[in-house]
Amino acid sequence: MPRDRKKKEGEKGGGGGWLTTYGDMVTLLLTFFVFLFSFSTIDVMQFQKMILSFKGALGVLSGGKTFDVEKLVGMGFTGIDAGMLKQQTRYMKEVMKQVERLVQRENLGGKIRLRFTREGLVITITESVLFDPGSAVLKPEAIPVLLELSKVLKSVPNDLRVEGHTDNVPISTPKYPSNWELSAARAASVAKFLIKRGNIDPRRISIAGYGPYKPIVPNDTPEHRALNRRVDIVVLSTKRLVPF
Repeated sequence: MPRDRKKKEGEKGGGGGWLTTYGDMVTLLLTFFVFLFSFSTIDVMQFQKMILSFKGALGVLSGGKTFDVEKLVGMGFTGIDAGMLKQQTRYMKEVMKQVERLVQRENLGGKIRLRFTREGLVITITESVLFDPGSAVLKPEAIPVLLELSKVLKSVPNDLRVEGHTDNVPISTPKYPSNWELSAARAASVAKFLIKRGNIDPRRISIAGYGPYKPIVPNDTPEHRALNRRVDIVVLSTKRLVPF
């Protein structure tokens, strides 16, 4: 076969490969624009939960990084209510700031902790601050702490969920047959205090008892078990906002 003919056939085969590559590129571009369109109709509540799952987005990491809502909206994320997100961020940051002051003032370092989850800001209070072992009756020294927390929580519109947690050591008493009953009773005690003494609207508060089933650390040492015996007050992320 002459060389010129072989060369022409080779060039013809190369053209087919180029068209395949071009087709793949067009498909990828189409997928990319569909992805952008999906963001333009993003649900505000889901976006808020995503933002709260990143501490840096709320300016709570070292370096003071903040989340630029206006810039995001300017990039075309038109489904987001920028004012609502900024207000929600301000609420959470203010709660955190005031709780940190309370911890320092009352020397409660290691006994009250803060963390963010997808649901909102979690204020963790260890058992030693609130209850005697195996009891759901608030200790006298817990009262000033909860009164101060009530002032902070009353100043924001968010709903609250009070969660009781225990370690994995079984309990069986006439009053509390299991850790579930004890954890639920402790959550109820704190919730009642927030309502009656803290004057927080009961419609904002719910309770949950998780027993030993949501530990924050393994139950492998006495120190870790002590951390798991706790009450969490969750300041829930919400889009039902009102001004101060």
